[in-house]
Amino acid sequence: MAKQSALSKEKQKKADTLAQRLRGVRGRSDEGGMPDFDRLIHERTRLGIVSALAVNEALTFNDLKKLLKTTDGNLSVHARKLEEAQYIICTKYFDGRLPKTEFRLSEPGRSALSRYLDHMEALIRATRDK
Repeated sequence: MAKQSALSKEKQKKADTLAQRLRGVRGRSDEGGMPDFDRLIHERTRLGIVSALAVNEALTFNDLKKLLKTTDGNLSVHARKLEEAQYIICTKYFDGRLPKTEFRLSEPGRSALSRYLDHMEALIRATRDK
């Protein structure tokens, strides 16, 4: 019983230390010091979209689909959510007779990705023993 209590205290101490290290992270939650991750970006496919657009000026729908190895429907749903949040800009046009869709990362999207990466870096630093 005493051994289990000591383990619980050690776990709580580690959690408190982690929370203390994260207190200075931009966008953190006021409850416990853990960062408020942008749940919109945190999803794997959406993180892939904004990351790909962060390192490319623009990508077409088909480029993103190939890069992320996803389906038309999956990419469409996730891109729409990012567009509604104004994280990406979607431009539709015709190339000859073929419809094309092109995506770009907006400034709010770039800022949101930067905050998200700051949170992840802080979490990684805080959880590694130095």
